[in-house]
Amino acid sequence: MKFMINSYDLTFREIPLVFMTSLYSDVFATKNNKTLRETIEHKKYNIFKNIVISNYKAYLDIGLGSFVAILKDKGDIFYKEFLNKNGDKIYSQFYISDKPVQSSKGIYLYCVDKEVKYIGRCKDSFGKRINQGYGKVQPKNCYIDGQSTNCHLNSLITENKEKIKFYILELCDEKQIVELEVTLIKKYKPEWNKTF
Repeated sequence: MKFMINSYDLTFREIPLVFMTSLYSDVFATKNNKTLRETIEHKKYNIFKNIVISNYKAYLDIGLGSFVAILKDKGDIFYKEFLNKNGDKIYSQFYISDKPVQSSKGIYLYCVDKEVKYIGRCKDSFGKRINQGYGKVQPKNCYIDGQSTNCHLNSLITENKEKIKFYILELCDEKQIVELEVTLIKKYKPEWNKTF
């Protein structure tokens, strides 16, 4: 896939994404490293403290994920307050199998039907960003203090997994990576970059 930026041709290389067969829902339910009591002491969750103590006192000593799952099962929409807006979606697991690509860095694109949907930068490695980030949503990412971007992108990629294409432009200079990402996003205004 080619792009023209400031009279330069940029050629992005397609890299296959390997998808596992299963889909995952209620990923948030397995986050039980802290109890509800411990969670409401955290600054991001402290705003719920009075409501929890008044209405959910019996659940204070169970894991946060179990509590949120119980509320969801009961149809109590208060469970959504603990999750980011992308924290209760259906996800898949996917990864890059190409070892040299896993250790490289630069700019990446997600496309559907040849339309650029998301542009991102990777200053560490594509393997870390995709295989350990977007490609596998961790329970902690589903919460208001988690990585909403991981949930957001994974759910959109999952919805489009039959048509999704992943492209990279390998770069070494971190300043160039940052500047090029900004330039590309301004020029192409990808839909998924705007819907957080």
